[in-house]
Amino acid sequence: MDRHSFGGSEIPHMDLDPASGIEGLVGAYERSGYNARQLGRAARIWGEMVSGGATICLTMSGAMAPVGHGGIVKALIERGFVDWIVTTGANVYHEEHFAWGLPVRQGHADADDGVLYDREIVRIRDVFIKFYETLEAQDQVIQRMFRDRLAGRPFTTAEFCDEVGRISYEHAPHPERSFVVAAHRHGVPLYVSTLKDSSLALNLAVHRLRGKEYTLDFVREIIEQAAIVYGAEKSGIVELGGGVPKNTAQQTGPLLDQILRRGDGGQDYIVQVTDARPDTGGLSGATLQEGKSWGKVRDAGRGMATVYADATIAFPILAMHVMATQEPREPRRLYGRLGALYSRLREDYFSSDDTFYDMLDDSYRMAGPMPRGGRA
Repeated sequence: MDRHSFGGSEIPHMDLDPASGIEGLVGAYERSGYNARQLGRAARIWGEMVSGGATICLTMSGAMAPVGHGGIVKALIERGFVDWIVTTGANVYHEEHFAWGLPVRQGHADADDGVLYDREIVRIRDVFIKFYETLEAQDQVIQRMFRDRLAGRPFTTAEFCDEVGRISYEHAPHPERSFVVAAHRHGVPLYVSTLKDSSLALNLAVHRLRGKEYTLDFVREIIEQAAIVYGAEKSGIVELGGGVPKNTAQQTGPLLDQILRRGDGGQDYIVQVTDARPDTGGLSGATLQEGKSWGKVRDAGRGMATVYADATIAFPILAMHVMATQEPREPRRLYGRLGALYSRLREDYFSSDDTFYDMLDDSYRMAGPMPRGGRA
């Protein structure tokens, strides 16, 4: 449609029918305007990802787990609507409270934090967590998990989180209340974009002081993530917030195109829910269209939607809609295929003459320009 013509769809006088359910509500959103329209469009695009067979990444910044949204992630994993995840260490750590039956309660945002400190209550906005009964108890669980695991060899955060999910599945009293467990059981790689910026890594300190060394193979991790995209016929991201999880998933495009010179072209679909402004230069507010210039998305004009909203409100609506409108898919079980995907990308890279640098007589020769936008 010519964006400067009067040829758009007529906006109806909204008439909600309680019998129409979530499909009717989201359909009404898409036929309206403002961020309601964007939310409706985002729901439709997520449905296209599922029905079109795209490999789907879910990114979550902030702390969605303390308000119970991990249960939504678990349901999406079980239906095959999320194939790999990038999130914060906070979401993995706090999700485990539910699996291990540790107390998390509604509280008050306007409480006196000095009083809360004296009463050994930790506050996340209007959510209360007990210092000893929750945090220290969880710390002891994490410490026991990794007392004799992963030390002394390189590992990725996907391996780290799979260990958490496996042990919780086998030993936690409520394993059904954890998306970390669901990721382990369904072979969903679960990456923590900044492991050291979380209580997960803090709890390794007690073992490091006793001489055990932990080596995060972050380079293998970024290659694995790019290999997932490289091995997918279509690829998409559902982004809750921005920050490092957002960029971790999106930077697969520049790695494939700019660094490895594969001409992949980036993501086919991206849906983002954010409350960050786009004019400050921060990544959380960076528009999806801007990502086209980096090779993060294939088409700046389609397959993308940004919803400016609180993710704790928009995410349940989007998730409910995709579960109501799309048939479950068989899980891709990418975790067990990471080695093969990595090997395929490596072999294709070395089989090409278009490596960025060629070593000649101890000097580097600049390779010629690489055409952009064609998926290998």
